[in-house]
Order: sequence, then C-alpha cells, then structure tokens
Amino acid sequence: MAYILYSISLFLMVLATILYVTRTRWLPVLPLPEYVYTRLPSSFSRDIESGLSSGAFDLSANVMAGDSRAGLDEQGKKAVQKIMKSRRVGFDEARRIYTEQRFAKNNIGPDGLPRDPKFVSFS
Repeated sequence: MAYILYSISLFLMVLATILYVTRTRWLPVLPLPEYVYTRLPSSFSRDIESGLSSGAFDLSANVMAGDSRAGLDEQGKKAVQKIMKSRRVGFDEARRIYTEQRFAKNNIGPDGLPRDPKFVSFS
C-alpha cells in the first residue's frame, strides 16, 4: 500500500514539474476569458485610451501639458473598470457609483454630509 502511495505522489510531482517547465507552450492554448486579467494603464494618455475620461472628467489637458505623473489611482481605476464592465455603464456613471460606494463605506451620505448623529452644521 505504501508503494502505491509513493508511486502516485512521485508521478504527480514529475507531472507537475513537466507542466511547469512547458507552461509557455500549453498556457496560450487555454481558453481564458478576457476578464481574468486586464492590464491597467499607467499614464494619463493610456487612461484616456482605456475609456477613463469624459467631457465632465477631461484628462486631455493633463496630456497636452506634458504631465509626467503616473495617471489615475490604481485602486480607483480597477474599481471603476469593474463597475463599467459589470453594470455596463459609462465612465461618468461608474465614477458616480464608485464615489457613492466610498461615501457609504466612510459613513457619508450621497449628498456629501456625514451620517454621524453628533454632526452639527452651521450654514
């Protein structure tokens, strides 16, 4: 019985090693869906190309000014793109949904006022 267990484990280790070494040949053949991994843009011009810009949120001025920053926030881009794909909405609507979700997470109402019962506003 021990020989069978040893033989099976040795066979699986050899098989795993062979698959790991030859992964460059068989991995591109696998049908992976597109949503598994999408590379995020790393500059304002790439943000515009990937649809993360609109009339109300225009990044073209940053590109024309030669802005060398890395672009928009990585976590925000991931969340907005996920909302755009899952709910099939445009960039402005996805950005609004993302902002409202962040507001709710931080105990802020959709109107921008804190939900804290001790909050006092003089306006």
